[in-house]
Amino acid sequence: MIVIHSDELNNTERHARGPGWESRRMIVKRDGIGYSVHETRVFEGAELHLHYKHHYEANYCMEGEGEVLDVATGATHAIRPGTLYALDKNDQHVLRAVKGDLRLVCVFNPPLSGEETHREDGSYAEPVADART
Repeated sequence: MIVIHSDELNNTERHARGPGWESRRMIVKRDGIGYSVHETRVFEGAELHLHYKHHYEANYCMEGEGEVLDVATGATHAIRPGTLYALDKNDQHVLRAVKGDLRLVCVFNPPLSGEETHREDGSYAEPVADART
């Protein structure tokens, strides 16, 4: 059983940061579950251009208000507490925190190692195959 509190991850290798956001990677690849879980905060006023080409992601909003733009369709969807959006087609998207910080619970498949950083195009690198598989 894994039991962890997000505060325990402050300033560790599982506490990732970038312009306009921070993320505590609570479950990561080495935990062996097959997905990763993150508590992510997108700071009010931030606009993140993202494109997870090699990962599926689901995001559940716990706090704040924002919007997500589907770049392919031009559709913009409101985000508020209780909203879940899933990037089921490796969707290129723009995430904006409009009112307060967005606090999201994010699930990635395949799981992140916890040490990834966004590349210039908003993606993470393709996951390295596990030597055990």
